[in-house]
Amino acid sequence: MQLAPIALFVYNRPDHTRRVVASLLKNPLAAGSELHVFCDGPRDRDAEESVNAVRSYVHGIEGFADVRVYEQSSNRGLAESIVYGVDRLCEQYGRVIVVEDDLLLAPHFLAYLNTALERYQEDPRVMQVSGHMFPVKVDVADDALFLPFTTSWGWGTWASAWKLFDPAAKGHAALRKDRSRRQAFDMDGAYDYFSMLEAQLAGKIDSWAIRWYLSVFVNEGMVLYPRKSLVQNIGFDGSGTHTRGESPDQSIDADFAPVRLPLPEVDLKARDQVYAYFRARRKPVARLRRLAARIIG
Repeated sequence: MQLAPIALFVYNRPDHTRRVVASLLKNPLAAGSELHVFCDGPRDRDAEESVNAVRSYVHGIEGFADVRVYEQSSNRGLAESIVYGVDRLCEQYGRVIVVEDDLLLAPHFLAYLNTALERYQEDPRVMQVSGHMFPVKVDVADDALFLPFTTSWGWGTWASAWKLFDPAAKGHAALRKDRSRRQAFDMDGAYDYFSMLEAQLAGKIDSWAIRWYLSVFVNEGMVLYPRKSLVQNIGFDGSGTHTRGESPDQSIDADFAPVRLPLPEVDLKARDQVYAYFRARRKPVARLRRLAARIIG
């Protein structure tokens, strides 16, 4: 099996970065995987000390087949950094696993993602494989399932899918004209992602993930999710730019090893269960809006 390179995106949180790397190293496949660390530049002088601390740490990382560090002199921001890193590794390797500096990974995370990337590489409908799963007990027979939307918490993709990424979000125009398509984009009304997309186009937010979701949606793609999450976000402590406020319910089952992977079809029953989870949290609306924005990135 071709092991995908791991793209780790870091900025100014050395303690979080250490914990993420430690969790990766608990994965047996880490020793055979390349780790590519993308270090964003400081936003201002106040960030320089913590940015330098992160860089000092990542240059000393061991335990992977190879570690390569890419340092930016200026601040790109998370969205541009991820697009740059995924572009680079997809072009060079044809596939990539993406991790941010506030995600703890279960011991079977790399095995599951690499197996899925190998299994579904020839199916153009499968555009992403995810290590994260929402805190929903889904009624499925396999260890994973397909859903028609993306997540930004520990995922992988192929060059063939990523080439369909539309950074300009040109698919927005068709959604604006078609109410039924907007409804589908909004998870059958469970969450107003279209408003997030419009905020992106208005320059009010800078999210690669809402544009990636649009790209998958426009191409009628689907995403593989594990039945139970292999990712926990530890960024809800006030330290991050994109993860603020209260943390959603989340946990990792360290013994869960997804082996039984499904045929590539969206599981409609599980999809509706996830939609119901979001609908149940629409009140208060502000709380759900914050939660969904964090989960999609």
